[in-house]
Amino acid sequence: MEGLKVGEAAETCQKVVSQVKKVIVGKDSVLEKVMLAVLANSHILFEDYPGLAKTLMARSFAMSMGCDFSRIQFTPDLLPADITGTYVYNVKTSDFDLRRGPVFTNILLADEINRAPPKTQAALLEAMQERQTTLDGKTHPLTDPFIVIATQNPIEYERVYPLPEAQLDRFLVRLQLGYPNRADEVEILRRRMQRGKEDVELSPAANSETILELQKTVEGIHVDDDVLGYVTDIVQATRAQRQIEVGASPRGSLAIFKLARARAVFHARDYVIPDDVKEVAEPALIHRMIMKAESWVRGSDPRQIIQEILKSIPVPKNK
Repeated sequence: MEGLKVGEAAETCQKVVSQVKKVIVGKDSVLEKVMLAVLANSHILFEDYPGLAKTLMARSFAMSMGCDFSRIQFTPDLLPADITGTYVYNVKTSDFDLRRGPVFTNILLADEINRAPPKTQAALLEAMQERQTTLDGKTHPLTDPFIVIATQNPIEYERVYPLPEAQLDRFLVRLQLGYPNRADEVEILRRRMQRGKEDVELSPAANSETILELQKTVEGIHVDDDVLGYVTDIVQATRAQRQIEVGASPRGSLAIFKLARARAVFHARDYVIPDDVKEVAEPALIHRMIMKAESWVRGSDPRQIIQEILKSIPVPKNK
């Protein structure tokens, strides 16, 4: 499992992100973390307000990576078959043909995932975990790479079905775009005026085969034992915090591990440094901790807790 050389992989990543930056303004840190999740071959959850270009960003990444893209608008009446597909009777052949659902793609945008009932959410989350779907007893592998970018609206609570903690754990990172500042919002309007149309067209900087090679490159990144211990110490510290009811599981350690190796590739290194771990700890752990009820009442910020943990854990020295 070789993949591309680290320098070549980093250059490809920069080209992809540079294409997306033509559309998404002033969110370099978020775009990098999306790219890291792609390198780690894992899924992304965006929890943010409407109108902040989550759909545009997902589509822009798909175009820039030269990958197939599908979008599912989750609604209360959405059925599992609307995601996975179903068998349809063919009168001409007197047989049942598989009508593939939107899950058979490379980049899948699951818009407002918390609007669908749990059974429908489970159909998607099963595909995310197993990278396959089972229809009438037959197993169908999904297209590789397969990345889900899901969104949920944090301000609406009527007719929504919040994702259970165990299902949130299936997402490698939880991110927020946030509102642009004044200068960035002016730039968004300027670019829309220059474009002269609503639709965005970006040139692909890679293809699906290249993305698979990038993912192989990540698997060759070295992580020193001291850094592995650092990751473990951070995650175990979440289980000892008085504000937290349930800390992050070992899946949290694996999430940081995968993201840190991806960040090393992104920055053209064949080894992980503690700064990689620090940079990815928050998005990897923020949705893996269950806060105590009194902590929510007091307004404790889980992000602040993670930052305090990072400050309290001794950082291993670079060798």
